[in-house]
Amino acid sequence: MKKATKQEISSIHQLFIEKYSDAVTELHYKNAYELVVAVALSAQCTDKRVNIITPELFEKYENPHALALADIDDVKKIINSCSFFNNKAKNIIEMAKRIVAVYGGEVPMNEKELITLAGVGQKTANVVMIEYTGANLMAVDTHVFRVSHRLGLSDDTTATKTEATLVKKFKNNLHALHQGMVLFGRYICTAKNPKCDACFIKEFCKTKETFKV
Repeated sequence: MKKATKQEISSIHQLFIEKYSDAVTELHYKNAYELVVAVALSAQCTDKRVNIITPELFEKYENPHALALADIDDVKKIINSCSFFNNKAKNIIEMAKRIVAVYGGEVPMNEKELITLAGVGQKTANVVMIEYTGANLMAVDTHVFRVSHRLGLSDDTTATKTEATLVKKFKNNLHALHQGMVLFGRYICTAKNPKCDACFIKEFCKTKETFKV
């Protein structure tokens, strides 16, 4: 696969910023607590599905204090249409307990502290900070991974390595780039049958013939 040139990277960067400068997550949330729980639930699950689940969850457990005291079977019942719901139920309760015990009920907006919470890895921490604080960070989900490979921005084999490569190549406006690449991958540069006719950056695509990512 051909790699994008410096000039192409600069053009891709600019086009994404122009198109997606106001992009935000499609997850519904009212505060940092709801956001971190929603992002944790969205791992290997669609945002649409998470948005169906969370209204009942947040109505019953409206803050970390309430969720920390939750009955795990009740939480499992509420989120059981979400992938890996058994593990996620355990994690979000443990997450809430730590937010209460260590952070006084306030979600920490610091990557190192966020990843100490159950169910929060680097990607989740970055997504939370990108969305909530506009942090200059990149997070790589399946959409960002696919798009960055199809555009010749990365040939890395893992999300973590891809993230490091994108940060190095793009440097700034990373929050808008992340949100844009997610939406672009979700609705235009889809895994199967990508909508190439609707693509605003098709001139930079390196994999039109194969689409194997």
